Amino acid sequence: MSAESFPLALTLAVILDMLLGDPLWLPHPVRWMGKAIERLEPRFRSLALTPVVSGGLMAALLVVGVWLISLLVVSLAGLVHPAVGVIVQAAMLYTCISARSLAEAARTVGQALAQSGLSAGRRAVAMIVGREVDRLDETGVTRAAVETVAENLVDGVVSPLFFALLGGAPLAMAYKMVNTLDSMVGYKNDRYREFGRFAARMDDVANFIPARLSVPFIALAAHLVTGRAGRTFKTALADGRAHASPNAGYPEAAFAGALGMWMGGPNIYHGQRVEKPVIGRRLGAARAHHIDQACQLMLATSLLVFMAAAVIGLAFQMAG
Repeated sequence: MSAESFPLALTLAVILDMLLGDPLWLPHPVRWMGKAIERLEPRFRSLALTPVVSGGLMAALLVVGVWLISLLVVSLAGLVHPAVGVIVQAAMLYTCISARSLAEAARTVGQALAQSGLSAGRRAVAMIVGREVDRLDETGVTRAAVETVAENLVDGVVSPLFFALLGGAPLAMAYKMVNTLDSMVGYKNDRYREFGRFAARMDDVANFIPARLSVPFIALAAHLVTGRAGRTFKTALADGRAHASPNAGYPEAAFAGALGMWMGGPNIYHGQRVEKPVIGRRLGAARAHHIDQACQLMLATSLLVFMAAAVIGLAFQMAG
């Protein structure tokens, strides 16, 4: 993506995300990525290689393949007409950003709790989390929704824009393949512990810088939404490492400080109790209003990250 077209393509992408979200009727590359993983997994598992090697080869092939295909499409579009190139780039970036759909999914949980009670809240939150929800009380349902918003702020906004700045829409698309691979084969269970190891590590590496970059943006957004910028930074620095993931703890801890609620703790995954450290132990318990606050915080942070990316893009344009 040229320096001249990046700010415009990015702006169009953000507008599309705010207007449309992720409607089911619209073809989405991430769904195609998921289908590609499903079809290739048995073929790579059948190779006369160790699961770690075969899984790594599949992951590398898919990520490089998505990058090359995206680069080809963007290049061909630019040859047709510069405006076509901008539109194609904007469309790609739009599919990499998921701020509105994330807010809608979380708010659906809050609405279900408020209007139909705990059972409805459990059903709604089960659509966006991997943990078992049958034993969650209202606080647990709320906390699960807020944790999802915090963690997916990085996957759905910060990281895609970070990689778009580094390598345009094609690199952002490659990141989405990394993220999709992790969500599908990156589990630490018997089936994927070895086969998905490379994919999981790729996701860890890809999100390492964006997860930490998210903290100052969350703090600035917290100043606007809850007035707790200082506690946001303090909690992120104190508890950012208190998570099984090397990255998810930082946005979660920042959200915990901003909202004044603790996160983490034990949960049930695939029938097994998983002990997780508590983030923000001295903070209060989750309350229903925290879901809407988390969405406001996520959207405000997304806007700030977008503005920063656009300004950097404009600076590159002026420098060129």
